[in-house]
Amino acid sequence: MSRYEAEIALDAIEAIDVHVHIEIDHHGHSSLPADLQEAASKYFRADGPRPDIDGVAEHYRSRRMAAVVFTVDATTNFGHPPISMDEIIDGAARHADVLIPFASVDPNREDALDETLRLIDRGVRGFKFHPTVQAFRPDDDRFAAQYRAIEQAGLVALFHTGQTGIGAGMPGGRGMRLGLSNPMFLDAVAAEFPDLQIIMAHPSVPWQDEALSVATHKHNTWIDLSGWSPKYFPAELVRYANSLISDRVLFGSDFPLLTPDRWIADAEKAGLFKPEVLPGIMKDNAARLLGLS
Repeated sequence: MSRYEAEIALDAIEAIDVHVHIEIDHHGHSSLPADLQEAASKYFRADGPRPDIDGVAEHYRSRRMAAVVFTVDATTNFGHPPISMDEIIDGAARHADVLIPFASVDPNREDALDETLRLIDRGVRGFKFHPTVQAFRPDDDRFAAQYRAIEQAGLVALFHTGQTGIGAGMPGGRGMRLGLSNPMFLDAVAAEFPDLQIIMAHPSVPWQDEALSVATHKHNTWIDLSGWSPKYFPAELVRYANSLISDRVLFGSDFPLLTPDRWIADAEKAGLFKPEVLPGIMKDNAARLLGLS
């Protein structure tokens, strides 16, 4: 195993997708239990094959894009082993011209801090959290040490916010609680860790105003636009992206459930974003956040 080092030439790419899931490994192991995988495919109407990390790299390289890649470790909630973080890092190292690895460490694991520190040493550029899927409240003081380690390493913490398709339509939503992904919980995290750069992923339905309030007040927070076609974006989100927080809004697709091709086509058709802010949304803001040069 080698330490990841980015080799991305910014002038050779047209966009950076900050929200790309690796859902299957080289051995066919899925990031989700079978029942959740089936329900998610039905919810997103995504029945196509899930590419492994090499397939993801080729998908983005052929489009002159870079991608932030990750999976979700929800070991304690699902009793299902995640895709290997080391496999994701090794895959990103093979494709360092287009892939940027984030790790995921279930914050409820007893060894969460030790594993976080190990993955920092391996060169990951950030960490993915999903409060609803991982069953934790982000502002709980129990997770402060993990956040502090990420902050001290100068890395990014990406949190799912708003509704999720994971568990949708299953009895009781498979026990998952949407309220844990209210972005207002991240206000306390951003206040306590002012040097921790936090991405609030997705239009935060039904808490978009809360996300915009946090982003306006805490300038160590960012919003990615993944998971929804731009034609469904709330009007206030578009207004803020074009003005007050234009330098902290990020292109993200939610691949493979939503492809970058569809996102870009729908955004162009809807004509939502001002021409002067598009370069920032599509690439420049992410490059600055991730320390790419």
